[in-house]
Amino acid sequence: MKRRTRIYYTESQIALMWERWQKGDSLQHIAQLFDRNHSSVEGILAKTGGIRPAQRRRSRLALTLPEREEISRAVVAGQSARAIATFLGRAPSTISREIKRNGGQECYRASKADQAAWDRTLRPKTCKLVENRALAHIVAAKLQGLWSPEQIAGWLKQTYPSDESYQVSHETIYRSLYIQARGALKKELLAHLRRTRVMRRSRHHTQKTEDHGRIIDAVSISERPASVEDRAVPGHWEGDLLCGSGSSQIATLVERQTRYVMLVRIPSKDTEIVINALIKHAHKLPQELYKSLTWDRGTELSDHKRFTLATDIKVYFCDPQNPWQRGTNENTNGLLRQYFPKGTDLSVHSQSKLNAVARQLNERPRKTLNFETPAERFNQCVASTG
Repeated sequence: MKRRTRIYYTESQIALMWERWQKGDSLQHIAQLFDRNHSSVEGILAKTGGIRPAQRRRSRLALTLPEREEISRAVVAGQSARAIATFLGRAPSTISREIKRNGGQECYRASKADQAAWDRTLRPKTCKLVENRALAHIVAAKLQGLWSPEQIAGWLKQTYPSDESYQVSHETIYRSLYIQARGALKKELLAHLRRTRVMRRSRHHTQKTEDHGRIIDAVSISERPASVEDRAVPGHWEGDLLCGSGSSQIATLVERQTRYVMLVRIPSKDTEIVINALIKHAHKLPQELYKSLTWDRGTELSDHKRFTLATDIKVYFCDPQNPWQRGTNENTNGLLRQYFPKGTDLSVHSQSKLNAVARQLNERPRKTLNFETPAERFNQCVASTG
């Protein structure tokens, strides 16, 4: 088998890689543009943790190459730094410093001086989390508590509204984790992120989902009242099964207005067992706070009529191959994978364990709630119904 020659990517090709990566293309699809395997592209993107490096630009205050050429000609002609500065409209100290750092009057060359100035700009800017170690310790503690960088950034802004030294963007936190050269946060903290990848994936990246089958007499989500759609009133839930190895699963329920999460231990996907568990759990809540349930097309809810008859809770189903219509629940299932990774046996978790995980998730601030917690919002609803 003939071995392909090594490819050296040009700057424009690397720019194309980053452009496609940011649009959500997979490594394999990007590599196919260059007739190469995905590892060829991964090696380039992984250097900065999947985060595109900022494009280098010269400062508008820096000397330009034409100005340096004027300096070079003036130095050969024997002009003083002050005279050169007057001609160029620059400070005499700027000209004097430029000549001294680049070999002095006898060795100054415009092209070499310009390249040296460009090379010096490669020095990285000190990260805020390096400068403020107390802030770095706070961020690290929150990450260990399974808070997301966005939750941490929002909480810091609320907690220290008048102290910018204790505020940091979620992007800075991500960069500090994925670009270890910054030295602000330990690499081990990556394990506490919601999705423990070695590279940060584009927010446009999506994964395909498959239709779970047909449900008899399913009421479409399109028939759901407008008050449910716009989250105007509490009591409308979204649900699904979070699946693990060995046919193990957990029922996940999320209230649309408050994002409050409840988890139900399900010993089997058999529709009778699932419906029985959901009926039992539904009776734990006031009816004012459990009016409807929107589910995917999973056959585990094929006995949905019995659920409605026993609880007076209406059930709506997503359109086939459209699980995004339960976006709140889909997002929550993503958060739960931090606690229940794919491929693990979910049957080993007791209901008390599930309650503890739900409690921790409900006590984490949410951007969509103006960085209040789901527990705070849900408790307000409970108080108003009482």
